[in-house]
Amino acid sequence: MQRKLDAKLICSVFAAGLMSFSGVLIETAGNVTFPVLMKDFHVNMATVQWMTTGYLLVASIIMPLSAYLKRNFSSRKLFVTAATLFICGLVIDAVANQFIFLVLGRVIQGAGAGIAIPLMFNIILERTPLDKIGLLMGIGTMITAVAPALGPTFGGLVVNTLGWRYIFIFIIPVMIISLLMGIASINDESKKIVHTQLDTAGFLSIALTFIGLIFAFSNLSTIIQKPFMFILPLAVGVICLIVFIKHSLNTATPLINIRVFKNTKFTQGITAYFIFQVNTLGLSFILPNYVQIVNHSTAMTAGLLLLTGGLVGAVLSPISGRLLDSYGPRKPIMTGAVFEIIGGILYCLFASSLSSGKIILFYAITMMGIGLVMGDTMTASIGQLDEKENTDGNGLFNMAQQFAGAVGTAIISAIMQFVEQMSGQSSTTGKYIEATQVGFIFILIIVLVGVYLLYQATKSVKTKE
Repeated sequence: MQRKLDAKLICSVFAAGLMSFSGVLIETAGNVTFPVLMKDFHVNMATVQWMTTGYLLVASIIMPLSAYLKRNFSSRKLFVTAATLFICGLVIDAVANQFIFLVLGRVIQGAGAGIAIPLMFNIILERTPLDKIGLLMGIGTMITAVAPALGPTFGGLVVNTLGWRYIFIFIIPVMIISLLMGIASINDESKKIVHTQLDTAGFLSIALTFIGLIFAFSNLSTIIQKPFMFILPLAVGVICLIVFIKHSLNTATPLINIRVFKNTKFTQGITAYFIFQVNTLGLSFILPNYVQIVNHSTAMTAGLLLLTGGLVGAVLSPISGRLLDSYGPRKPIMTGAVFEIIGGILYCLFASSLSSGKIILFYAITMMGIGLVMGDTMTASIGQLDEKENTDGNGLFNMAQQFAGAVGTAIISAIMQFVEQMSGQSSTTGKYIEATQVGFIFILIIVLVGVYLLYQATKSVKTKE
């Protein structure tokens, strides 16, 4: 297939990207709706969290199929299937009169997103001229990265003026536009379809791995009161992961070629990518709660304070990709890493007195780092693999992103809840500030680990000739 940067390619990327954008927008906007949903459907916080957990769980389970689906079906058919599933999920959520149907709609959207997100990056890796891959990967990352920046503000506005159902209603026309753009631009019917057998044992074992680990981490905050609710699913997840690894190494047609982890720089890159994703989600959990609990402001204010930083990070993604195309990955990635360290240190130093101005500034610094690091780390790491391994590398990166989304907030939340329970402070505000300080220290530590991995991963890295 001829590699050509044209309007059709860009339209294809935007069409697939809009689905990823919509999924993350609903996820982050939905966090604002939780109190309203708990009241409307008479459910508790642990139950309402399944709005997010169900979506991420199904997306995580579907993503390992990306290499199999790419070989056996055309991109056009995959995209139409994904978009149709997503629109059906939105309609179910918009009219849901019971909470179970609300979760069902999100689960169906997760299936659509699980197909569409790897598809977007596969289209970029397959069809983009090699000297423009960084730019297009940056644009793909930007489309997704805009959503967390807009989500809380969008959710707050809609819930306060029209009601939570309109979050889904407003996304339906966006997805119809995405579907029409995809039908017009994604055309690879001439591609040779290779009918291969699905690695059922591999799929079942990796699906059970994700189910076990995500259930375990979702129960992490209650580990002291209900230890077996964490230990049992964790054991299932770890055992199934070992089974998956052994099976994948001993079969001729594995679901995902995990031998790519033998490439040290790829492994370092994907681990750092996972860490920075946890960092981002941890901050998006801590800061809105800090604004409401400590600074006594509204959820709408919290969303607006994070909006600037989120947009800065999103805009920097394609710029960072262009820098990678021109100068290689090390300079933009390590520059972003420095911003990440600065942001982490500032949060730790001022944890007890984060004014609105400081939150805007510190979050903007952090998101500048994320904008420079994330897309380029994915591009550079996959660039270390052979071209025939690109699909496997892409699938693994997207799985890492979704898994970080499913467990990242749970880990930070559990750490902070534990600190609050052990705190000697008498006031809720004092307890939350103490918990926030520990949360920021944890985030800084993992950021430093991530930066070290990026430093090693980008040593003498050359882009593909």
